[in-house]
Amino acid sequence: MIFLKSEEEIEKIKAASNIVVEVLKRLKEEAEPGVSTWDLDKIAEEVVLKRGARPAFKGYRDYPASVCFAINNEVVHGIPSKKKVLKEGDIVSMDFGACLDGFYSDSAITISLGKVSAIAEKLLDVTRDSLYRGIDKAYPSNRLFDISQAIQNHVEQEGFSVVKAFVGHGIGRNLHEDPQVPNFVPDNGNWGKGVRLKPGMVIAIEPMVNVGRPDIKILSDGWTAVTSDGTLSAHFEHTVAITENGPVVLTGED
Repeated sequence: MIFLKSEEEIEKIKAASNIVVEVLKRLKEEAEPGVSTWDLDKIAEEVVLKRGARPAFKGYRDYPASVCFAINNEVVHGIPSKKKVLKEGDIVSMDFGACLDGFYSDSAITISLGKVSAIAEKLLDVTRDSLYRGIDKAYPSNRLFDISQAIQNHVEQEGFSVVKAFVGHGIGRNLHEDPQVPNFVPDNGNWGKGVRLKPGMVIAIEPMVNVGRPDIKILSDGWTAVTSDGTLSAHFEHTVAITENGPVVLTGED
């Protein structure tokens, strides 16, 4: 069931979103060679608790930390560790969610540390651009797969692949709600289909893009997803409200 949010509820999601934005900004500032993902996770938890919220991911399906990190060929859900120390030339995805007063928000960025390869730079640009191309389709007159098509088309035209094992989602009183928001058009025959987008829907759009094949595998920790062919992966995400006037990015910086 898709829950349409009132203006008041969207404002509450926006309040949680402001904390998510603050945490990701702080993580971006603190991420540098020699710092571990464990260190960064502790910073994130300290900030979110200080703001009177709680980390959305910690304890969710027994996930043990506040932030999901993904380095280089990792796609999503990498568990913070003292052994995972960042180094020059890495690309690092940081996925964070917060819950404030019973409402959730979720966002992700991928950053580069120092000088990275040309293909890594292109990957980050294409993945970020695909997110905004998807957001641009989040109008009440459109359908869900219009978002999916915009993302998939851009990624594949640039020679990369969209991960199909994970999708975006509705968000609000729960971290994951209906509808699922795929970054590809299911069955390649549903262009212009999917549920009709309506004012009051709040969705997390989150393309995950690989340099090589779209396939992933899960490591022995049961969480960390990596590319099956060892190529680089990037991830960007925004929580977006659909209004009468179009999309509003709640996790955008004011």
